[in-house]
Amino acid sequence: EGLDVAVAQGALSRDEAASIGSSSVNIREFLGSIGVALGSDVSPEVVAAAQLYRGFNATGSALMSWIVLAISVGGAAYAYRRSNADFRARNVVERGVLGLLIGAASIAILTTIGILFALLFNTIEFFKLYPATEFFFGTNWAPSFSGRGGLSDLGVLPLLWGTFYISFIAMLVAVPIGLFSAIYLSEYASPRLRGVAKPLIEILAGIPTIVYGLFALLTVGPLLVSLFGKDTLNWMQGGTAVMTAGLVMGIMLIPFVSSLSDDIINAVPQALRDGSYGLGATQSETIRLVILPAALPGIVGAILLAASRAIGETMIVVLGAGAAARLSMNPFDAMTTITAKIVSQLTGDADFSSPEALVAFALGMTLFVLTLGLNVFALFIVRKYREQYD
Repeated sequence: EGLDVAVAQGALSRDEAASIGSSSVNIREFLGSIGVALGSDVSPEVVAAAQLYRGFNATGSALMSWIVLAISVGGAAYAYRRSNADFRARNVVERGVLGLLIGAASIAILTTIGILFALLFNTIEFFKLYPATEFFFGTNWAPSFSGRGGLSDLGVLPLLWGTFYISFIAMLVAVPIGLFSAIYLSEYASPRLRGVAKPLIEILAGIPTIVYGLFALLTVGPLLVSLFGKDTLNWMQGGTAVMTAGLVMGIMLIPFVSSLSDDIINAVPQALRDGSYGLGATQSETIRLVILPAALPGIVGAILLAASRAIGETMIVVLGAGAAARLSMNPFDAMTTITAKIVSQLTGDADFSSPEALVAFALGMTLFVLTLGLNVFALFIVRKYREQYD
């Protein structure tokens, strides 16, 4: 009976109970050592249930074995029947691979749709509790977790301004450096130098963003304070500022612009270069008037990809730009972005049904729409100039 109880509680399997029951082991002591209580409180109903469980377990194991055997035999018979001179195995394999590829593509698409609906439904719940006009046109961001949103100002404009301001400074750093380095590596550098320099530039893309954030907090911020702080121009009050995050984010984005632009410039046909040289153009004139216009769609795509990456960055902003939501033109002021506030609003013990928690989904939906619009604009530019230069 004790072994039946142990099997019913899941402490022993049926085979283990059978082997123990046939041995000379003190069953009561053994069951006590594995945590199965056995005493006068074990009712006959429990013992009966344990015995019934053992019977069902044995029946299930036997049934599973017979099902596996039947499937194996059926599969072998089906394979033998299909194996004939008219069977085209290649077509079947191709259809199977096609189905696998369609499934993989469907997973990616369905995941995107699932993310979109998750954001959409929670955004609708947020706008049931907080006015949409105050969210989209409010100029103050001051969430208060007391009173379930009654004392909160959740205007998104300061966050949008900080997002675009930091991204703009980052692109001012990344685009010229990345594009000029791509032109040099593809048109001027020797193969040996290119083979060394390009991997070194691409290493920047593999550095974790938290490392960039620490670099901004511990190195770039104090450096900017020493140049523009109280002891010099008195423009900067602390190390966390838009300029700090923008400069470091621009360094992070250099390989996105450089590597993609380099590959695109190298894809320009050599016949265009030869024709330009044959007409008497110099190398710089060929690059400016022939190669760059031909590679412009791809370069614009690389720049907008880097811009999307900048808009979605979080750790560099948290550590380098601060957490202040404000509308200011001074690049040496501390500001924050949408992504940083999404993290802060979902961190802590806030009521998930409150506006202060649901606003994170509204911010995420806003960011999704902005990124989608940026991608649509990039596609428009690429198609427009591709028709011109193809």
